[in-house]
Amino acid sequence: MTGVPASAAGGSAKAKGPVTSAASVSGGDSGAPGGAKSARGGKLAAAAVDQASVWNIANLLTMLRLVLVPGFVALMLADGGYDPAWRSLAWAAFAIAMITDLFDGHLARTYNLVTDFGKIADPIADKAIMGAALICLSALGDLPWWVTIVILGRELGITLLRFIVIRYGVIPASRGGKLKTLTQGVAVGMYVLALTGWLATLRWWVMAAAVVLTVVTGLDYVRQAIVLRRQGIAERKAASEEADA
Repeated sequence: MTGVPASAAGGSAKAKGPVTSAASVSGGDSGAPGGAKSARGGKLAAAAVDQASVWNIANLLTMLRLVLVPGFVALMLADGGYDPAWRSLAWAAFAIAMITDLFDGHLARTYNLVTDFGKIADPIADKAIMGAALICLSALGDLPWWVTIVILGRELGITLLRFIVIRYGVIPASRGGKLKTLTQGVAVGMYVLALTGWLATLRWWVMAAAVVLTVVTGLDYVRQAIVLRRQGIAERKAASEEADA
């Protein structure tokens, strides 16, 4: 059938090798679409891994902070908002949220757990817990509304400013900004607790320091944003002139 002489029958076993190779080559030729499918499958697998990485320890801490916000508000306003026991529980929820804020970013950067979800959810969680605490304190009459407006206005304004200038670069977090965050957390935590006597006086001074740091660091961020924008525009103009030359 194949036209192979009978005398070559003894070499049929050897012939199987090339036949098999041909089949492999044939499979490779016909596998071009299969290779494309394999590549697509690899991309899908990689996407699945990226999606699974959302459920890492850093993001879980951020999610915990988001979940604590409504719980904190409920505890803060329980029984009229002036019961020392409920306020102590509210402080515990606030303290846990502040502690997780210290760890989630560090874990994400140290163990390469940075995700798009974390980049968006982390600042939202930060603003949510602090905003909830300030608004509750002002609503209960424990903190002047102007303090809440200054702090929240600064936080939201700087977040918006970061998005506006992100095309030119990223404004790095400064030591003053970190000190501001720490001071705000301590001050708000002291107000959440039903403190009396000299501790109530101390918390006023801590909050005053937090407000000053809030305003000063906010102005510094505005300065950095202006400088960053000017540098970005100058670099783009220079690159455009170089391309035209």
